[in-house]
Amino acid sequence: MAKRRYKTTKESIERRIKQGRGQGKGANYMPWLTIQDVPSLGLVQRIKGLKTGRVHHFLSQLEARYFFILEWSPQVIDIREQYPLFPQEMTLKLACQSGVSHPVHPQTRYPVVMTTDFLITLQGTHRPMVVARTVKPTSELNKRRVQEKFEIERRYWLKRGIDWGIVTEQDIDTTLAQNLQLLRQYWDVSNRLNGNSERLAEIVKELNLIASNNSDQSLRTMTRLCGQRLNLPAGDCLAVIYHLLITRQWQANLRMPLNPTKPITSLETKENKDA
Repeated sequence: MAKRRYKTTKESIERRIKQGRGQGKGANYMPWLTIQDVPSLGLVQRIKGLKTGRVHHFLSQLEARYFFILEWSPQVIDIREQYPLFPQEMTLKLACQSGVSHPVHPQTRYPVVMTTDFLITLQGTHRPMVVARTVKPTSELNKRRVQEKFEIERRYWLKRGIDWGIVTEQDIDTTLAQNLQLLRQYWDVSNRLNGNSERLAEIVKELNLIASNNSDQSLRTMTRLCGQRLNLPAGDCLAVIYHLLITRQWQANLRMPLNPTKPITSLETKENKDA
């Protein structure tokens, strides 16, 4: 639960519900909280989702890193952040049953709408399944008030029959998250290549040839060779390599740092797999 910039009242909650906050799926989902609703500590982020196509709002760097990993997973269908625990009467009742105080706005003293950081839709064996996850640094876990809020949240999702869990920095591969943060910028490289799809195909073909001949070449060597053969800036070739990685046309171990002076770890191109 984040500290709010807006004042929580019965009217403000009703107004947000009418706006569609906490409702919808995929591109149409609107988070209950946005970065404009909380005091900025320089860590909040707005990120355009590759799967949903909408802007996601994250209230910490840890949330953003978890999002990058979720989005990368082929099993993840939808990601809804800052998901409200409605009806509010349920969290009020669960707080009472737990013997803890329900969170209230510090100025209005009106009960705030509790939220869960992530509601994640996964591809199940027969049908999609939903899980809820709260993201919190380990340094916060032993705080009594944090534990009290967790208990309300845990009981809420238990009542809903949805698996709930806590994610900390220990559960998030920082290197993988940082690699994905870099690579996702190259999901679409059409602007860099001036919309020339033929040029993209030409670069991909050349890079596949270079990689198939020696996949142990460093990133810098591969981009230099590609640039020389096609008379292109090495930066364009590097952008296409990153594009191939983020779109899974090239498979690699992204849990290892991407270093321009070293080969891509466990690189496997489509041509390698088809051979």
